[in-house]
Amino acid sequence: MGSSWNHKELGVLLAILETDMVEKHDLTYLCNRLNQAFSRQEHFKVGTALVTLLQQSDLLPKPSQKLTAVAFLYDMYKSDHVSINPFAPVFIHLLNPPDSFDAGDARYRQLPVLKPAERQFLTQLVGGQGKEFMKKTPASICKSDPFTVPQVDLTGVQLALAERQSEVPHTARSAVSGIIQDPNKLQDLERNELASLQRRTIEELLLGPDPPANRTIKPEFMRLAPPLYIRENEMIWQDPVDYGYISYEYDTSMLDKDQIGSEAKKLTARACKNTLPLSEQQRLLMELERDPSVVSNIGLTPGKLPDLVEYNPMIAIEILLKLMQGSNQITDYFSVLVNMEMSLHSMEVVNRLTTAVELPTEFVHLYISNCISTCESMKDKYMQNRLVRLVCVFLQSLIRNKIINVGELFIEVQAFCIEFSRIREAAALFRLLRQLDSGELEPGKGSPPAVPTTK
Repeated sequence: MGSSWNHKELGVLLAILETDMVEKHDLTYLCNRLNQAFSRQEHFKVGTALVTLLQQSDLLPKPSQKLTAVAFLYDMYKSDHVSINPFAPVFIHLLNPPDSFDAGDARYRQLPVLKPAERQFLTQLVGGQGKEFMKKTPASICKSDPFTVPQVDLTGVQLALAERQSEVPHTARSAVSGIIQDPNKLQDLERNELASLQRRTIEELLLGPDPPANRTIKPEFMRLAPPLYIRENEMIWQDPVDYGYISYEYDTSMLDKDQIGSEAKKLTARACKNTLPLSEQQRLLMELERDPSVVSNIGLTPGKLPDLVEYNPMIAIEILLKLMQGSNQITDYFSVLVNMEMSLHSMEVVNRLTTAVELPTEFVHLYISNCISTCESMKDKYMQNRLVRLVCVFLQSLIRNKIINVGELFIEVQAFCIEFSRIREAAALFRLLRQLDSGELEPGKGSPPAVPTTK
């Protein structure tokens, strides 16, 4: 259906909003009645009409009627996130009255100011906690004590609503309703006469192919009309100047930046695919040493780091050291290094980094936990023994060089040693832990053990 109303449809909507209905029935019942009367395709039309009624204080005079209309606006789109609700700006204005919210949508500034109980109800709805409230009548909610309702954190929701609102063009947000309230309040009218007048006013606002409720007043986007011709059969914007006065300036530095580090970039790309010959490794290291800033332009993304570590660990170490001096993405590289498959080369890279610079403690601890977990989950006993030996020697090196505080990992490392106590290096690490725990040996004392070969 289109956006126009007929007398029968409008009568159904107003019957649901009657005072007797909203005072006797709970919101769940009222929402079900609305959904039975109008299909999902008609919800936007219904919502637009409800906003019009909310903006005119004398068309929905009872607080319970206003509360019901607000609940309908939410319930019709409850299956979507509230920020996608086309009437999200209404919730913004109701939750942030004009005196504390200046950057809103001008089309909704005639909306009523909610009382504390009503506002608390809307807060629960928008926060996704209003299920229990829907079992109550609108009249009882309006009369309830707002301090008995638990608070809901709407920070995330309001940020989403504000972001959604910022996408609306400024010209649309500056529009105002084309309906102006009569400042002269009607008095001394019988109840039936007042109800009849309200009904007639609503019909005049909403019925017809182009109802007044759909009209808004917004600023016109003014633009000067350009002159049509500068000379015969030629428009001025196609030929705005005389070419005789144009002088061309050439940027002689163009593409210079692309040349910087081109050799390093090619070698790095090759290093991520194969082990570089010694001569090429030295050339790449010389390029990095000559201009450390070139490291940001060699094309090494965090995702390519594991391949570089496996094929050329020494190159990976130098690049990471350079990145640590100026890249704001270094934590991404660390995260990839921590979570990559454990190997001799990855441990060599981490070990060299820990002795060269001070790495974040959580990074080192996470890598150790990953090493231990890899050893424990390894099915091949031969490979498991090799990895356990490597990890134990690696941990001894970290402990003796005071790279880690063993007290923070004592339980985890001790359990690892006990599990693999049959392996000589694990037994040696366990003895080292015991000596440190008893005070027989201070961290940093003694020579670090030699790293075993992987043969």
